[in-house]
Amino acid sequence: MALEPLLLPIEDRSQVGEARRQAFALAGTAGLGDVSREQVALVVTELGTNLIKHAGGGALIVRVLSGAPALEVLSLDRGVGIAHIDESLRDGFSTSGSAGTGLGAVHRLSCLLDVYSTRPGGTAIVARVGARRAPESATTKLWDFGAVCVPKAGENINGDAWSAAIDAEGSFSVLLVDGLGHGLGAADAARAAVHVFETRPDLSPATQVGAVHAALRGTRGAAVAVAQINRRRGTLGFAGIGNVAGSIISGDETRQLVSMNGTVGHAARRISEFTYPWPDDALLVLHTDGLGSRWSLDRYPGLTHHHPALIAGVLYRDFHRRADDVTVFAVRRRLP
Repeated sequence: MALEPLLLPIEDRSQVGEARRQAFALAGTAGLGDVSREQVALVVTELGTNLIKHAGGGALIVRVLSGAPALEVLSLDRGVGIAHIDESLRDGFSTSGSAGTGLGAVHRLSCLLDVYSTRPGGTAIVARVGARRAPESATTKLWDFGAVCVPKAGENINGDAWSAAIDAEGSFSVLLVDGLGHGLGAADAARAAVHVFETRPDLSPATQVGAVHAALRGTRGAAVAVAQINRRRGTLGFAGIGNVAGSIISGDETRQLVSMNGTVGHAARRISEFTYPWPDDALLVLHTDGLGSRWSLDRYPGLTHHHPALIAGVLYRDFHRRADDVTVFAVRRRLP
């Protein structure tokens, strides 16, 4: 079973130490060795300290990556932003009179680092730390994706979940599920849906949603969406029931995906699959209704060229509803 992400508010210096301890423990549970665990702890410390120094606070989200013992650390704030990102990644650069080793150290310790910042607006940083991955296959090199999936404020159990898979042809499939309500009952429904998807991720979206519908009878039910990108045909197939939304962003155009009314596991009279064109430059964003519907990437110049984990993080930071679990998922073809 996947390890739950850590949502770590950083509003004062004492919380930096607690974040370090929790991330260090999660790294150990995920199977990272001593050196990698220390690297995770250092990255969390540096990013957490920067949140206090430069933004007056923010949040860290730490999750375990599948496929290799590694952790992703997402840092989010609404501070003044970074004026010169390239300079901030150099050791010795500082705007606060410190030694200037913060982002430079994070850069050295990370196997992936991406930074997006606007002035005003704030900064989002994603760092992936841990064991270097084995050489990627030709299919896994095709896609970059990332997600934020956290419970509502005050809850320890998340009723949302997601899962993704890449087949031998390089097609990409993803499931998003929002268990009805909150807490353990919602989480049980979400886990059951993920189990069905991961058993046969090659099924078409409509067939997949139908299989999940059958499996969720006896649970409280869920909103479910499955998207499947066929890179060879240049198409995206989509089937959804309930309040899970999707958008394809390509250039200046945003196309909303159609989801049907109902509750998977209870009332799903019609399971329809829709096919959309998938341009090479397209970005897919899926989210549960824990994210407000009025978001637009137009207000974030250049964000679509950054890693999808940062895109998911920025949307979560600026549009999540605190009274609900929330999942934001983004995927696109890997850029050269």
